[in-house]
This record gives sequence, structure tokens and C-alpha cells, in this order.
Amino acid sequence: MKFGIALATAAESWKTVKRAEELGFASAWFEDSQMVAADPFVAMAAAAMHTTKIRLGTGVCIPTNRIPPVTANMLATLNQLAPGRIDWGVGTGFSARRAMGLPAISVETLEKHLRAVRALLARETIEWEFGGKRRKIRFLNPDLPLFNTTDAIVCYVAGMGPKTRALTAALGCHWISVYMTAEQAASELAQMDNAYRAAERDPTRFRKLAFTFGAVVRDGETVNTPRVRQQAGPVAAMVLHNLMETQYGDLGTGPVGDDTLVAAYHTLYEQYEPADAKYLTLHRGHALFLRPEEEPLISGDFIQNASFTGSVAALADGVKGIRDAGYTDVSFVVMPQHPEAVDDWARVMELV
Repeated sequence: MKFGIALATAAESWKTVKRAEELGFASAWFEDSQMVAADPFVAMAAAAMHTTKIRLGTGVCIPTNRIPPVTANMLATLNQLAPGRIDWGVGTGFSARRAMGLPAISVETLEKHLRAVRALLARETIEWEFGGKRRKIRFLNPDLPLFNTTDAIVCYVAGMGPKTRALTAALGCHWISVYMTAEQAASELAQMDNAYRAAERDPTRFRKLAFTFGAVVRDGETVNTPRVRQQAGPVAAMVLHNLMETQYGDLGTGPVGDDTLVAAYHTLYEQYEPADAKYLTLHRGHALFLRPEEEPLISGDFIQNASFTGSVAALADGVKGIRDAGYTDVSFVVMPQHPEAVDDWARVMELV
């Protein structure tokens, strides 16, 4: 199994990535959510220039944020700075879309973007619609040392539902899943393997990455210790954010199992202003910090149930379960306010 970190992207995320490389992590994944965090491609460029081995990936890139030729150019440019170390994780969107009051993109839109970007990186001429007309486009100067379309850029798809899993398999991409529970993770991996088989592909040829979100509880701490709450509380609240926006579709975070908590949070949500754009308040601090009104609702028990949080030994056992289920990779969230968490997660890695 390989280990990585997942970053709520900041302009100086390169410092955390450099430390992760020193600790032996294999990959770093950068959030793409333009109204919530910093730009992943800019931050990845800085990380590329300060590291030599660790893989750098978008975790995950949202197609509607950029037209295909721009995405392809950004990836190829990064590939010149870090040859053969670039992973392109792509998905239909959560906070990047919802923070602007938009639903996730369709699987059809995702497929068109995937095919176009991959073809451009392969130096093919493609047709793409601009201004209501289909036009032929391709890289015009790929042989000059401007960017790199020679070394492979590896594609991963965040596939939470049957249609995205089928697309992942059909296009021969690696797979990203969000870990919520051991049972959910094992079930989704089995479904992904079935999708690969249905597409007549060998599941063992593909990497399966589980994103985890939570915190390491150090000796003498509890889940209610302020530091732990600051790291794990926001990712637990993320589950409630998803439930408040079912009109945009379910991210697949699963049921909370506490109707009283959900009702209390919904009461808060109904009070958010402006009334026609509640998402502006709901996504403030999304997966970064708890807003004051959220603090009393996010209990230690809820954090324990809704995030990947526990002692080093307990989390190492959890990772072993992820590995034994068939996942090839796991990543751990590191927030910009708590870069030292990368050292905590390294202790978990050492026990697996």
C-alpha cells in the first residue's frame, strides 16, 4: 500500500508537501475548490519546484472550472516541472460547485472533458465546441521545451456512483473513493472491481485510492481536545453540509444516524442569509473550520462517527482494513492551519 496526504489547498502548501516527501509519503493531492481554497495548479507548481520524488495530484479537478485545452496545458506545464510525477484526479464536484449554488456536473460532461484532455495530452487533434461551433484544436508546439506531453500523466476518477464507476472502467482510469466506514469502503471497492470486469479490464491493473478525513488523537488527548476538534470537526460537519443540500444530489457520505442533530442543523441552515443563496454561509469554512454556530452541535461522538479520527494504533488498524479490502492507496487530510498533522499521519503510516 502507498500513502499520501490530501490538502485543503493553500498558496504555501508546498511546505507541507516537502515535509511529506521527507517523511516518505508517496503522493500529495490538492483540493480544487475555487471559492473555498487556493488554486491547486499554482500550489502544485510551487510543490513541484521544492520536491523531487513525491507525486502531485489534483484531488479532485472539476471539469467546469476550466475548458479542456486549459486543463491539458496546466497538466503538461506541471509535467515539465515534475516529469512523470503528475496525477490528474477528476470528478463531478462537491464544494467547487455547491459553493456557487450549482449541482455536480453530469457524467456526460465529465466524460467529454476526460476524453478531450487525454487526447490533447496525447498530441491528438480533437474537435471541441466553442461559441456554438465545433472547432479543431491541438497543441501547436509540443516539441519545444515549453511543457511536457512525453512523460505519462496518470488519470484517476472520483467515482461515487454506478455511472461514474462505469465511466472510470470504460476509460481505463484509476479510481478514487471517499472513506466513510469500513463496510461502505469494501462495498464500493467490490462494485468498482465489478465495473472493471464489465468493461473487460483486469481490476488488479488499477490503483484504488481511499481519501480519509479526520485527525490523529495523541497520547493524553481525547476527541474533544481543542486541537483534535479543530482538525476533525470541520470534516465531520462536511457530512451535514451534504445533507442540507440534497437538492444538489447526495455525495454519498451516508446517514448520520442522529435525527435530532440533523433537525437542529437544518434549523440553522434555514436561518442562513441571503435566503436565495444559503450556500454562501453553509460553505464558509467548509472542511477548514467550524463556524461559531456549528461548534455546539458537533460533539465528540459525532466526530468519532463521521470522520477518520482516533489513536495512532486505532487508525493504523483502520488503514490495514482499507488495505485488506483491496485498496492500493490511502490519503490523509492535512489542513493549512495544522501542517504538523503530516507528522501525526506518518506515525500511523509506520504502524501499517
